[in-house]
Amino acid sequence: MAKTRWKLKQAPDEKLVLALSDSLNISHALSSILIQRNITNFFEAKSYFRPSLTSIHDPFLMDGMHQASIRVINAVTNNEKIYVYGDYDVDGTCSAALMYLFLKELGANVETYIPNRLTEGYGMSVQSIDYIKEQNTDLIISVDCGITAVEEIDHANKLGIDVIVCDHHQPKEELPRAHAILDPIKPGCNYPFKHLSGAGVAFKLASAVGDRIGKKNMALKYLDLVALAGAADIVPLVDENRVLVKEGLDIINTNPRPGIEALIKSARMEPGNLTAGQIVFTIAPRVNAVGRLGDANRAVELFTTNDPQKAIELAQVLEDENTKRRTIDEATFSHAIDLVETVINLETELGIVLHDNDWHPGVIGIVASRLVEKFHKPTVMLTTIDGVAKGSARSIPGFNIYEALQGCEDLLLQFGGHEAAAGLAVEIEKIEEFKKRFNAILKTNMKESDLLPEIHIDAKLAFSEISPKFIRILDQFAPFGPGNMRPVFMSENVSLVYPPRIVGSNHIVTCFRQNGNDKVFDAIGFNLGGFANRIDKERNLVNIVYTIESINKDGKAFPQIRLKDIEIKDI
Repeated sequence: MAKTRWKLKQAPDEKLVLALSDSLNISHALSSILIQRNITNFFEAKSYFRPSLTSIHDPFLMDGMHQASIRVINAVTNNEKIYVYGDYDVDGTCSAALMYLFLKELGANVETYIPNRLTEGYGMSVQSIDYIKEQNTDLIISVDCGITAVEEIDHANKLGIDVIVCDHHQPKEELPRAHAILDPIKPGCNYPFKHLSGAGVAFKLASAVGDRIGKKNMALKYLDLVALAGAADIVPLVDENRVLVKEGLDIINTNPRPGIEALIKSARMEPGNLTAGQIVFTIAPRVNAVGRLGDANRAVELFTTNDPQKAIELAQVLEDENTKRRTIDEATFSHAIDLVETVINLETELGIVLHDNDWHPGVIGIVASRLVEKFHKPTVMLTTIDGVAKGSARSIPGFNIYEALQGCEDLLLQFGGHEAAAGLAVEIEKIEEFKKRFNAILKTNMKESDLLPEIHIDAKLAFSEISPKFIRILDQFAPFGPGNMRPVFMSENVSLVYPPRIVGSNHIVTCFRQNGNDKVFDAIGFNLGGFANRIDKERNLVNIVYTIESINKDGKAFPQIRLKDIEIKDI
């Protein structure tokens, strides 16, 4: 039996599948997947396969956009000092770089401010606003933060600084008294799409300003930064996010700005076929590393420089910081696993809450995610900063960890985030009480099935259906991400061409065929090394769950099966 529960999605109505398959001239399996994604006719399919900027929403539909765009234009016209206030992750640094470059192009007197994760923490602070006031600033534009900064923005108002908030995070009950608030999920905002990244909201402001001054397409050149942010921040790649990320990836792959090109090359890749997935796993960690271990302004500097040599030097800084981050990450992960196995009762406690005084605050979010992956339980990792336990919470699919933290609000000094991830601070002496409350909330709100990892399968597939045309159409489902994941297939009664062998730390490579068919497919299974000695090529058939990816060999593209799980059967 498979270690993980396999859940095959319900097949759509056969008549619908046949009709769409005929109109698009595609396989039944691909037609079925499109219908599962609410694409049911030729015109919807055309929009899906050919996402266009003509379909994105008018920025002025966002509540507050009229006030915000007018205030920005007045600040530029009157040469007022503007500070763009960002965050230290990929979304925050891309948002800050986008807004800075756009305003600079308009001739604005503009600077950026990114708080130091280690000394200032997330978001706006009274101290940072005091510093910004000392620079004779008239306007702050917060990007990827600010929606919960009620007291901080009150402080800015007292100092005579106007604040425009560009954010996409969940607001609390009280909204800040800013000059304008741009956040598609704030109460009363009727913007049609609620899942923009922080950079997506910043792009909307830039688009509105450009529209008002007769330069409607001026902001489009910054879609590369929106694509980086959208992919890295794991926003749903549907509706206009899909358009923005696809258009931005096209810029990155055809005409990357110096900083992005240097970053890609430092990761030992080449622009041309970079995917959203490669951003998540190779580019994003390098950008996040400089903010995790020190000053994220270095990432903003990388994104905004026009000097190729300076870009190479800055990209190397990010590379070095990422190498350091990985070392700290591994040590912290190992220590955390030891703690889970010694102080957590995995049978009775539905959540993992860990605290250590000496953990590096820059890696505990990553380690929390890895613990979720390993134990499939909502996880909170805390370290001590200035006498207070601060850290990160990460959830399992389908469980809202932000709401769980809301249920502990009276025990927390602060918290913020969204369904899948959040940050929090708690007094050290209240950690045990928080742990008990957190687990009580999980017991009340989680179902037993939530704790069993699932693989959702889009369709059954025979190897005979996998043709060059099939792969070509499948590639057009990209960019892949939440809301538009790479399709997952199941093939039954598959045989091995040669026994699996282990590569790397715990990965297997092998080759499959089905029913004696001539078609054979190379396969790789990450972290599936445990199967290597369990499958007998002569005695076993297997059922496999997998995705299909294109890999390049000698300049040619070939399909490769990427295994997600294996079920062994006796012949």
